[in-house]
Amino acid sequence: MKIGVMSDSHDNLPLIRKAVERLKQEKVELVLHAGDFVAPFTAGALSELDTRLVGVFGNNDGDKLFLRRRFQDFGDIYEDYAEIELASRKIVIMHQPKFLDVLATSSVYDLVVYGHTHHIDIRPGPPLVLNPGECGGWLTNQATIAVVDLATMTPSILTLE
Repeated sequence: MKIGVMSDSHDNLPLIRKAVERLKQEKVELVLHAGDFVAPFTAGALSELDTRLVGVFGNNDGDKLFLRRRFQDFGDIYEDYAEIELASRKIVIMHQPKFLDVLATSSVYDLVVYGHTHHIDIRPGPPLVLNPGECGGWLTNQATIAVVDLATMTPSILTLE
């Protein structure tokens, strides 16, 4: 099973659309978003995914009530973190890297996903720790997302061009 991972899209609709197309090409079965969608209108582009989205709010997400409402038909957005189990893998998603070092040394999760820093971070683990970088490309001028094969716990970084 392959999942898509993205973070820090920050309202950049052209790059969000590119991310959606790449994730559809990869035939991912779920997309994780580690926060900072920013505005509710981003739901329009993300609703084009061929799968559900599970996300968390970031520190720049404004209208949380309307964001949740816009995503309700195709995804779920959680406040600070989300825990899910998929393909016998325990996954935690968060925006800010709170307690990241503790989580990275624990055996509670198989995959720890975070955002906020806008920089790619891959730590093979176990657990695999992954920050896919920033989808929006605003701070680093590098727009990236990731795909993780849950069978092998192998991440791939995809550059959006």
